Amino acid sequence: MSDMGPEGVLVVDKASGMTSHDVVARIRRLAGTRRVGHTGTLDPAATGVLVVCLGRATRLVTALQAGRKTYAAVAHLGMTTSSDDLDGEVLSTSSAAHLEEGTVCGALSAFHGDIDQVPPMVSAIKVDGERLHVRARRGEVVDRPARRVHIDSIMLDRFTPGETAEVGFLVACSAGTYVRSIARDLGDRLGVGGTLASLRRVANGPFVIEEAVALDALEEALAADADALRSRLLRPIDALRRAVDVMEVEDPAVQRALATGARPERLGIVLDATRTTALVAGEVLLAVVGPGQDGPQHLVWARPEDLGGAR
Repeated sequence: MSDMGPEGVLVVDKASGMTSHDVVARIRRLAGTRRVGHTGTLDPAATGVLVVCLGRATRLVTALQAGRKTYAAVAHLGMTTSSDDLDGEVLSTSSAAHLEEGTVCGALSAFHGDIDQVPPMVSAIKVDGERLHVRARRGEVVDRPARRVHIDSIMLDRFTPGETAEVGFLVACSAGTYVRSIARDLGDRLGVGGTLASLRRVANGPFVIEEAVALDALEEALAADADALRSRLLRPIDALRRAVDVMEVEDPAVQRALATGARPERLGIVLDATRTTALVAGEVLLAVVGPGQDGPQHLVWARPEDLGGAR
């Protein structure tokens, strides 16, 4: 397996039963490159949009992962589980037969806006230096600090009454939101308990399910056409144009300075430090600047020899 290979961004429709790492490993094999990463984990049982970066585009993971996520979810009301989804041990059951659609719809609306959310025990968040899902596998339950997340919109999609009621809902939320925690807290709010039954991510920022490719379909296409993967890849500059602010740099001297590592502020370029910006010269990506996971990010992309095609 080579470090050379395709470069770009692939929108994958992840199948149920695969971890996000499984997806990365399979694409590494299909693409023949080690340089593959994804922009936001999906639980094994969840399906839908997983944005995967290949080649040099793996350097853009941080810039591409911060956008709003949109999910189609189904919750079961009238039960609680250890994992807040159907993979966990059932902890309690109660009748939800008295619940009506209007009551459930009103309870869902209370989750709109900024909310404090306790992550599930099976999450990857670290408490006292150890990931929660590791402690959960040992049978431990520990206090988890609530985290502030933002729900842009949440709406009832369908409601099936019964002893265990089924609630389908659509939610658009900030990165870091746990939809299984919404299912759990919805059940708590209604007094019957709740757990997540299914989850499908239909959008990850500007990348949507309609453009996603299933890995089985991709493998079949590659068997017939060796260029099938490359034809599905978004160019890094095109992916960034969708996801972040873009600033055109017209001065050739400034373009070359950026390509040799000069920081934008030293060149008189004023940027919003709270937002990620791609600096471009026509179809040449010069640099990406913005907040990162470990502090400010300044990613130099273009090489001086790339600027011959800038306009």
